[in-house]
Amino acid sequence: MTDLSADPQTERRMNRIDLITGGVFAVLGLAIVYLSWTMPRLEMRGIHPATVPGLVPGLLGLALAFCGVVLGLKAYREGRGAGGWSDLLALFRTEEAGRFCAVAGLALVYALVLVGRLPFWLASAAFVFAFIVVFETWLSPEPRSLLRSTFLALVQGVIVGVVVTLVFQYGFLVRLP
Repeated sequence: MTDLSADPQTERRMNRIDLITGGVFAVLGLAIVYLSWTMPRLEMRGIHPATVPGLVPGLLGLALAFCGVVLGLKAYREGRGAGGWSDLLALFRTEEAGRFCAVAGLALVYALVLVGRLPFWLASAAFVFAFIVVFETWLSPEPRSLLRSTFLALVQGVIVGVVVTLVFQYGFLVRLP
């Protein structure tokens, strides 16, 4: 494996990415804080202030915003005088960027399409199945047999879908869609 920190051009690119990522995390964290603040507090039902629905998401949003600011400041300090934006755009043409897009695409399909339209266990099983097949056969540096990967992905998908559903329903007492 190569040491990426030895390449100054890669360092500059990564600082740009960290700066943008830090900004995105800070904005996302602040949006979560705002949305948590606007959630109903349920004081008319006598709910204790420490158990309001938006408390934990709000605290997590604050933590995310803080981490985003820290990441952005670090990247800004280390990347002053860095190369132009063409260095940054070169990162989007790498294998890692393709894998990231595949993960993001699969996660979005799972969250926005499958969950709510299929039983939760089936949506989760389909997600795990697709994830394993995509990353073991098409996006792997050493692709495995499609037949073997499909079989193992099917078994793992069903197991994960059922176990996660049972844990959430009976362990955490959460009703799933």
